[in-house]
Amino acid sequence: MANELLWILFAILNFALLLLMYRMFGKAGLFVWIGMSTVIANIQVLKTVEMLGLVATLGNITYGTVFLATDILNENHGKKEAKKAVWMGFSSLLIMTIVMQFVLRFTPHADDFAQGALETIFELIPNIAIGSMLAYVVSQYIDVWIYGKIKQLLPSNKYLWIRNNGSTMISQFIDTLIFCSIAFYDVHEWNTWLSILFTTYIIKFVVSALDTPFLYLAKKIKPRIEHK
Repeated sequence: MANELLWILFAILNFALLLLMYRMFGKAGLFVWIGMSTVIANIQVLKTVEMLGLVATLGNITYGTVFLATDILNENHGKKEAKKAVWMGFSSLLIMTIVMQFVLRFTPHADDFAQGALETIFELIPNIAIGSMLAYVVSQYIDVWIYGKIKQLLPSNKYLWIRNNGSTMISQFIDTLIFCSIAFYDVHEWNTWLSILFTTYIIKFVVSALDTPFLYLAKKIKPRIEHK
């Protein structure tokens, strides 16, 4: 199957699973999803693929669902719950990073086959770890803040798509800028760095646009959750 088609199916799968968690467990399901997807996205990002002639990393779709989840919380349950979710996601990523550093320090058995693979995935690269965590906290807080401001100006449900896309597309650019600046500082030539920044954001931009229908579905799910 072509990467492009698989990418679209993967996006739909991620958004559908997020809504399923919300439908089954309410806002608690979104909290779990945010913590889980924050960790998973930082593992997926290690895999590179080619789509439409561009080299890109995976993880952008799963990471993009975090922004959708915080927007759903902001829309249906308030800014306070969305901010709480941001810190739950950050804590999940930080704890995973710390715990896996200890795991890697254990001397493997002679018959062990996983140490090398675990080192590839979880070995701490300071600039990438710092860039990832800082980008997450800053961009997520900006997303929550912008969403709240737009909702104050345009509270009607017919402007839901503006609140979602406006907050996510701006915050995703900030996320990409912070991460690329810290993680790839003094690593690539200017043209290469700019190309990475551009392609990464374009992919996140597309993911942000794709998640809009799912926010509308989450809006319809809310009364059913409250009824339960």
